[in-house]
Amino acid sequence: MAPLPPGSTIGILGGGQLGRMTALAAGNLGYRCHIYDPVPDGPASQVSAATTVGGWDDTAALSAFAAAVDVVTLEFENVPVSTLELLARDVPVRPGPLALQVAQHRVEEKRFARHCGLETAPFWGVTTLDELADGLSAVGVPAILKTCRFGYDGKGQVAVDMDTSLRAAWEELGSDDAILERRIAFTCEISAIVARGLDGGCRVFPLAMNEHRDGILRRSVAPAPVDPAVARAAEAAAVALAEALELVGLLAVEFFVTGDGEVLVNEIAPRPHNSGHWTQDGCATSQFEQFVRAVVGLPLGPVDALFETEMLNLIGDDVNDWPALIADPTAKLHLYGKAEARPGRKMGHVNRRLRPWPSDRPA
Repeated sequence: MAPLPPGSTIGILGGGQLGRMTALAAGNLGYRCHIYDPVPDGPASQVSAATTVGGWDDTAALSAFAAAVDVVTLEFENVPVSTLELLARDVPVRPGPLALQVAQHRVEEKRFARHCGLETAPFWGVTTLDELADGLSAVGVPAILKTCRFGYDGKGQVAVDMDTSLRAAWEELGSDDAILERRIAFTCEISAIVARGLDGGCRVFPLAMNEHRDGILRRSVAPAPVDPAVARAAEAAAVALAEALELVGLLAVEFFVTGDGEVLVNEIAPRPHNSGHWTQDGCATSQFEQFVRAVVGLPLGPVDALFETEMLNLIGDDVNDWPALIADPTAKLHLYGKAEARPGRKMGHVNRRLRPWPSDRPA
């Protein structure tokens, strides 16, 4: 299949910062972006050629959107699968509905990883209080009770220990579609981002090591300082998942690494990922350019690390430090154009190149 030529229009479902940075990368390659989002004037709309404001079930708006674009992708996974299925009747959708269906439900996500022969933390699907009790017996403590859908950045989670009231935990979660996961005593969390093109070829970016606070990613360092065997296992797992999903685009995979070097799949996302922002200033190809290349059918770019890079998220009032950051010659500032800073809201990020990455040093 021939690639879409420059001048073509990429339709992006979602108007957040990932869509914004994708649109900027697309513009550098000569492509236009058209945003579809229920909310007007999002970060992506500010830098895109067009925006359609409509609901995910607005068939008339979706049909008009499909007629105005040459390919459709997504910048977050909380889009109904039925929306992708509707659009796919009229325009190529990359990634397809299967990747979205798996990624947006935590039980399906874990089962799919196991189906691919990969390891995860022990888990149990929970739809009733009685099933929560059964799951606790099977999974053990300490554990985390999570909603299967829509939870992110630490939201939709309740810790469960020996002295936890299961009824209170169940009522606090407020969902009858949940998963109970064993809390893993991991040594670090890493993430892999793999691009898969129309021809089925894959390229994996150097891994990132991630640090969270209050459930939100605060800092990533890449290439991750992990044992080469751990890196190889994570890269192979990411490729296996992308191939099994028949994905075209990007797949981000978060892993826990245990003390004995076991690599456990935690979550997947079929889109650019916060932990891949370092690639904008530390890699031969950014994750956003690679995403565009995959979606329009261009050859994938090189993924060599050029610098060991630190990425820091600017969360809430952190963004008020922008005057100092913009004046800092070691900082590469990326702001998302959000009008209001709120606690826990990602307002931007800053990349710092720590040192050149030696060409003879494995990434």
